[in-house]
Amino acid sequence: MYPPIEPNCTGMLPVSHGNYIYWEECGNPQGRPVLVLHGGPGSGCNTGMRRLFDPDAYRIVLFDQRGCGRSIPHAANFETSLEFNTTQHLVEDIDALLNHLNIHSTVLWGGSWGCTLALAYALRNPDRILAMVLTGVTTTRQTEIDWLYKGVAPLFPEQWEAFRNCVPQEHRNGNLVETYAALLAHQDEAVRIAAASAWCTWESALISVHPDYRPSRQWQDPAFQMTFARIVTHYFRNGAWLAENELLNNAYRLNGIPGALIHGRLDLDAPLTTAWELSRVWKTAILHIVQGAGHAGTDPGLMEAVLAATDRFRR
Repeated sequence: MYPPIEPNCTGMLPVSHGNYIYWEECGNPQGRPVLVLHGGPGSGCNTGMRRLFDPDAYRIVLFDQRGCGRSIPHAANFETSLEFNTTQHLVEDIDALLNHLNIHSTVLWGGSWGCTLALAYALRNPDRILAMVLTGVTTTRQTEIDWLYKGVAPLFPEQWEAFRNCVPQEHRNGNLVETYAALLAHQDEAVRIAAASAWCTWESALISVHPDYRPSRQWQDPAFQMTFARIVTHYFRNGAWLAENELLNNAYRLNGIPGALIHGRLDLDAPLTTAWELSRVWKTAILHIVQGAGHAGTDPGLMEAVLAATDRFRR
């Protein structure tokens, strides 16, 4: 990765319905713009994301999506409504941020959920996209959600049992996303805290295939757990407000935009099928399959592939 850098400037941008999104800009103010779309939804940006881009070549813009990271009002607060936190709102926020920074067109980088958001934005605004680098590719269709909260269970029986045991017995064979969403909206704070912890414990079990992998400390932070669990369940129970296969069915409209799809062969959080299917439709994107890697950016080979792609698009 490139050396650590600090932002040149930061800000809080007012967007719709009383939300303010945190943004920061690093690197070369005259460089090629690149907009970073973090995962989750609800994870927020981290300082390591600044280091994926050549700071001499790129004008690097990061922001925390609605309700998470340093954006406010924050989803960790039980009183914060998520009614106006949808994919369409995030797409509008991206437009607002680019306009605020006087950026007409940009490279997009997206990781995991950030891939879904990048695709949703690019399909609505193809004239603003110079290139795209997507890693841990997702489109948040129902088949992907079903895999996460049922299909992959046989590979992690002990973690799956703990995940199911956190919900009332009569709901353990039902829709766990809906059930957890209800628990996270429970009036009893102890119920909400237990549900958020169990949700994040299950999520972190799937991220890496490396035997020595340890989730970052934020996964143990109760505020992060609540934010992440609330926003993920909110998006997933609504199918991210996208029709099934909407992004894949329309990806042919991205042809002409250069792209890099970087995916671990052993990614259990987002199986390779989605990246493969996307590459069959978006023909100006190159699929790079990293052998022996899972979903975590720290898995062997993934970081090298991401850096090679961002270096390729820096001119």
